[in-house]
Amino acid sequence: MTSENVWEIPEPLSVCEVRLDEDTVTVLRRHGNPDGPRLVLSHGNGLAIDLYYPFWSLLLDEFDLIVYDLRNHGWNTVGSRQKHNVPTLIRDQERILEAIDRHYGNKPTIGVFHSVAALVSLFVSPRSNSLAAQVLFDPPLYKPGKSHVEFDDVAERAASMTRRRGHRFQAQADFVDLLRYLPAFARVVPGVLELMARTTLRPSANGQDYELRCPREYEAQIVDYIRGFSPLVDFGTLSCPTKIIGADPTLPFAYLPTADLGDIVAVEYDFLPETTHYLQLEKPEECVALLREFLEQNSLL
Repeated sequence: MTSENVWEIPEPLSVCEVRLDEDTVTVLRRHGNPDGPRLVLSHGNGLAIDLYYPFWSLLLDEFDLIVYDLRNHGWNTVGSRQKHNVPTLIRDQERILEAIDRHYGNKPTIGVFHSVAALVSLFVSPRSNSLAAQVLFDPPLYKPGKSHVEFDDVAERAASMTRRRGHRFQAQADFVDLLRYLPAFARVVPGVLELMARTTLRPSANGQDYELRCPREYEAQIVDYIRGFSPLVDFGTLSCPTKIIGADPTLPFAYLPTADLGDIVAVEYDFLPETTHYLQLEKPEECVALLREFLEQNSLL
């Protein structure tokens, strides 16, 4: 990062296209130290894995990093809206894990996922899950009961707001100016708002303005699906050691309500004080420390 707080993402060591279906591919990018422990990373709804560079840049010297964008996000082209749903994302991750082993060699791989990607990882079939462990940052989870009603109401409002929000901007700076007014991004480290503009916008086809890389209707559709999948997670079926790192439950939530999973014995749960849903962009050093601690506890470092 420069003195002007501009995050410059390095060129990947290599790239690999993975075909997800007959008309959809995602691009794997390799960064870091190929001789180190392997981490595979992906991101939250409407975002892009390059946006998380303030977090994963801290891992470059030690780890072999494979990063990728969810379908219809980031580096990927926009495909069918009909296929933009949680079941498809689950199948995508299964294919991506297989492709990583096939292309980069078979060695222990740790999943490091945020938000929707984290939720998806909890549904990957044990037969298809080749992960040695996974660290999940603030997956959108809740339990049946009172919290179910609250979560459902908030999700419905979030989807509605997403469908109405602006999606075209004359310049990236206009998008940054909008983000500065949103409380959800008040805690991010310097330079993240500009990085978000560069990684979640693309030039429009008309060449005169910018548009969201993940269309707002697609993002809202995933929120609708989350409402049906979040309460179905069965931690007893997980096939690898799993740690969930949540946002501070005492703070106003920036995406969806954060569940307290402290009474679930099948998964290790912790939260990072003074952080919201975007904790990896707010306290990246602390997130890396918790990741390393978990890997050391499981003899993966």
